[in-house]
Amino acid sequence: MDTAKIGEILAPVDGAENDRREHRVREGFWRTTKRAARHIPFMDEVVASYFAAIDPKTPLRVRGTLLAALAYFVMPVDIIPDFIFGLGFTDDLAVLTAAITAIQGHIKPAHRKAARAALSEK
Repeated sequence: MDTAKIGEILAPVDGAENDRREHRVREGFWRTTKRAARHIPFMDEVVASYFAAIDPKTPLRVRGTLLAALAYFVMPVDIIPDFIFGLGFTDDLAVLTAAITAIQGHIKPAHRKAARAALSEK
């Protein structure tokens, strides 16, 4: 996936679209996480990103970036559909990597602690 497409996915949107993305992420995150766990080597960071995205203390711009990446992650049909064995999550990996790299300083120890706890339960 090229950087222009990733930039398009992560581009800022208005508040209503951000709300729709947050709803989509909350609805589908754990289901998608279970399916993708063995395909994404940094799932702990993805889950920590989820907790950062839903944290009202996280800056709005950062939340928007994370929600965009996570909404793309939970969409079952994207550039490379997730059901294609071996390839389905490669585009998700690219988008998640770009988002997490861009906002890494905003993922707090509390988000990582919540991620570890959630992953140990699942």
